[in-house]
This record gives sequence, C-alpha cells and structure tokens, in this order.
Amino acid sequence: MSREKVFLSFCSHNPALITHGPAGLNGSIKGFGFLPKEEYLEEVLEAYMKHIDAYDGDDQAHSQRGLQVLVEQMYHPDAHHRIDFTKIGSLEMAKNHTWENLKVNPEATLIYYQPPMVSFEVRGRVRIYDEAESGKTEIYQQFINAQHDVYHRPDKNRWLRYPAYVFEIEEIYDNSSTREGFGTKLQFPF
Repeated sequence: MSREKVFLSFCSHNPALITHGPAGLNGSIKGFGFLPKEEYLEEVLEAYMKHIDAYDGDDQAHSQRGLQVLVEQMYHPDAHHRIDFTKIGSLEMAKNHTWENLKVNPEATLIYYQPPMVSFEVRGRVRIYDEAESGKTEIYQQFINAQHDVYHRPDKNRWLRYPAYVFEIEEIYDNSSTREGFGTKLQFPF
C-alpha cells in the first residue's frame, strides 16, 4: 500500500466533530472507533487489558500485536456480530471548546472526508463518561482509553484525565460528490 493510500485511509478514523454551545460553533478532529455491544464490552476490554499489561517498552512490537488484538476482537468479519453499529467512541484529550460545548449541548455532527470526493455526515448526540466527575468506574471511559492504548503507547495513569465520548448515531447522510451523494439521507439503522 502506498504512503498516500495509508494517509488517505487514516482520514476514515479522524472525522471533524462539530459542536455548538458556550464556546461557539466548533470543529475539532477526533479519532473515533467502533464499540462492542454491551454484552461484549467487558470481554473485549479484558483482551485489551491483557495486551496492554504485557507492554515491554517496544512501541513498534506493541502496535503490531495491538493490531492483531483489534482484528481478533472487533474488525475480523467473524467478530462483526460484536459491534454496536449505533454508536462510536472517542476520547477527550484537550478539554477545550468541544468539551465546553458538549457539557451543555450533546447535539453534534461528525464529518468524514476522504479526498477527493467521499464524504459522510453522521448526526447524533454525545454522552460523556468521566470518572473524575462521576466518582465511579465508567466502563466506556475504561474501554475507549484501552482501545486507544492497544495500539498507541499505553499509559493507564492518564486514563482518568481522558473522559470518553460515546456518539449515539441518529442520522447518516452521504455527502459525497457523486450521483448518490450530495446530502442523501441513508437508511439507519441498517
């Protein structure tokens, strides 16, 4: 796969999250990923934790093993029955404009764009899971931090500082510059 294809494909993981509220109209690039159905959440989290706890300081080897864990647990066709296609998750690492807006107004839109012409708009509501505020263990915050750290350098000490966003999908539009696109509302749920 070419370097250009790798970077273009990466766009599919990093939509613009559009919010509005006290911080004004805001757009922020966030990494979003699929989440398992609730009945699989703890099982997949356990597999992630096993991998994270085996981290030996070798970032490249950790990432390669992490990709295998992600495929086994979520992305292999045999694991698709585990995915909840009505929601996706992200972390809040900055706690700035997006954070300020979502604390007051959970309504949001995600814009996915893959140049030169593929684009989808996902509308919905965001739930925030923040152990620092709730004072209790938040499984989605644990899970989404673990899902991040399965591939990236793990650091469980920062998890409390990174609340989770669970984006509950309400509508999807094909905004691609194709005959089928240009704001066509898609059937959802599928």
